[in-house]
Amino acid sequence: MAEQFYTTRLQAGLGLREETKVLFELWQPGMKTQQLCDVALESGSFPNVTARRLRNIVAECFFPRYLKNEGVAQQVKMLLPQLSTQEMTQIFYLYTARANFILAEFVKNVYWQKYASGYPAIEVQDSKEFVELGLQDGKMKKPWSETTIKRVSSYILGCLVDYGFLEVENRTERPLTPPRLADNVAVYLAYELHFSGLGDNAVINHSDWQLFGLMPEDVRGELKALAVNRHWIIQAAGEVVQISWAYTNMEEVVDVIS
Repeated sequence: MAEQFYTTRLQAGLGLREETKVLFELWQPGMKTQQLCDVALESGSFPNVTARRLRNIVAECFFPRYLKNEGVAQQVKMLLPQLSTQEMTQIFYLYTARANFILAEFVKNVYWQKYASGYPAIEVQDSKEFVELGLQDGKMKKPWSETTIKRVSSYILGCLVDYGFLEVENRTERPLTPPRLADNVAVYLAYELHFSGLGDNAVINHSDWQLFGLMPEDVRGELKALAVNRHWIIQAAGEVVQISWAYTNMEEVVDVIS
């Protein structure tokens, strides 16, 4: 895997739940970034967004989250009409975290660690210190100014507020409101990892589950519980897991979720 770096891309847009939903309604398979920009502008669906801002949302947010990897946008577009608001939010969060390494690292190494340690909230300073540590560890391609560090640290927290992981209480701290991974999203994620070519144990141990606070033993428990719905048959002997998958492609998975 290519080395990943922290970027300032979150400044182009945080959760963007409603904007993303509308863009998926407008997007059609084969449509590229500029085409989607043009269609979105002409649609009148973003009356309070400038043309420049809309292009920024499409190019810096929608594209890296959903269009960079082939097939993602098409399967998410098929999936969205079948999901509850909570499930849709978790799907958007998953792809946002994948596209923004800094967000994923914060969630895994700060957010869930705070939760596991019994902290009721994350302080704004925690986010700033996390970004500063990344700078010390060489996780940025070039040094960031103090202003950039402060802005990006606020974007991380703002994004987690948008996705329901935090609440805004005051200027210095954000109460933790960790959502439980929805069953339909767990099925979707497990199959997406499976169809990416991963073996059964690699699916269980994939770092994406950590975005929802799940360690491998938690994932095994989740998949065993979901096996009751015949999504798969799972057998585990110690650390070794064998899964018999029920569906042959993501279209079938989307049909079952609906």
